[in-house]
Amino acid sequence: MQIQKHVPNTITLLNLLCGCIALVFVSKADFMSGFAFVCLGIFLDFFDGFFARLFKVSSPLGLQLDSLADMVTSGVVPGYVMYLMLDRLTDNPYLPFVGFAITLGACYRLANFNIDTRQSDSFIGLPTPANALFFLSLPLVPEFELLQSIPFLVVLSLLSAFVMNAEIPLFSLKIKKFNFKDNLLQIVFLTLSLLLLVVFRFLGISLIIVMYVLLSVINNTVLKSKS
Repeated sequence: MQIQKHVPNTITLLNLLCGCIALVFVSKADFMSGFAFVCLGIFLDFFDGFFARLFKVSSPLGLQLDSLADMVTSGVVPGYVMYLMLDRLTDNPYLPFVGFAITLGACYRLANFNIDTRQSDSFIGLPTPANALFFLSLPLVPEFELLQSIPFLVVLSLLSAFVMNAEIPLFSLKIKKFNFKDNLLQIVFLTLSLLLLVVFRFLGISLIIVMYVLLSVINNTVLKSKS
């Protein structure tokens, strides 16, 4: 039991290590390796909670460690990526720091998530890992012309901080009942996501995150109209 007690926190620390390694690669403009280590960190972020529940060793320490690790992997890294993207496009020494609005938004969301009891089965506002994947995928699609627009990147950074903390309920991807009707939205989302990845590759990742938010907004509107 003593070994099992430390497994989730060890996985969380490995998530943090992945974030630190990703930062180093991003600083060298190796965005592909940075993307890979952020993906690995997010993968580990899922399993620390899984093993904590499996071994029944959840603790306040684990909760805090999880948020601190996510702050680097899903907060600092995407903010730094946006900083570098803006820095390449302008001679203004101050403008690129707008990219760290992503980091500030992630920090606020992670702190709020720890005290918000409404987000046990689904999310309110875009989760920081999804937001990180969105921004880490952008440098991998340099042919996308909007990514050469400073106003677009600035708005994207500020919008990111807002969407992570907005009161927007996002539908859960968990399948609770094994029937088509109750999982229609999830099935549609996963099918479209696969198509976007096949057709657009790395750009598809960003499009999937946008689609997730839009489908959630549409779903919320439909549910309100029925109530």
